[in-house]
Amino acid sequence: MTENMLSENLEYIEGVMDTSIIVLTCFQNPLKKFAIEFIENVLMFKRRIIIPITAILGAYHIATRYLKVPRLDVKKILVEMLQTRSPALYPYISIDVAIDSLDLASTYNVESWDGYLISLAKTLGAKIIFTLDKELGKIAGVRIEIPFPQQIVEEYHRYIKSLIKSKLHEYGNTY
Repeated sequence: MTENMLSENLEYIEGVMDTSIIVLTCFQNPLKKFAIEFIENVLMFKRRIIIPITAILGAYHIATRYLKVPRLDVKKILVEMLQTRSPALYPYISIDVAIDSLDLASTYNVESWDGYLISLAKTLGAKIIFTLDKELGKIAGVRIEIPFPQQIVEEYHRYIKSLIKSKLHEYGNTY
């Protein structure tokens, strides 16, 4: 994609997607079908939402390390997402955005990744972070949106707590 096409595609960006939304597509859970549909619309640019490529790499880490989803299954799903080469996939991290990310992380006591999402959203003129992480809502200048039905989100959280508890038991609390 040429630089001109990239700037054209980045006009009127609605928001930026967090890793938490991508992770949902990597394993069976109550939100999986909603996440797949949401991400398909984003990848087809029916929704003007940016997916940082780093969010896809982060999804691999979370799904395989913390949720113990088989590595090859996660890789397959994430590679297929990347192979769409959608204009929604955002590959850039500038030094200025990285510096601002660290400033936001230290000021608001959030993860540097969260600072990056907020800095990127501000840089692109987007006002929304699409996430499951409500903590991001405490930072001025952006709002968070959970793009799924609240009842299913609550079911998902109960499911994850149960999954982690069973993994702790399975791995003898060394998880």
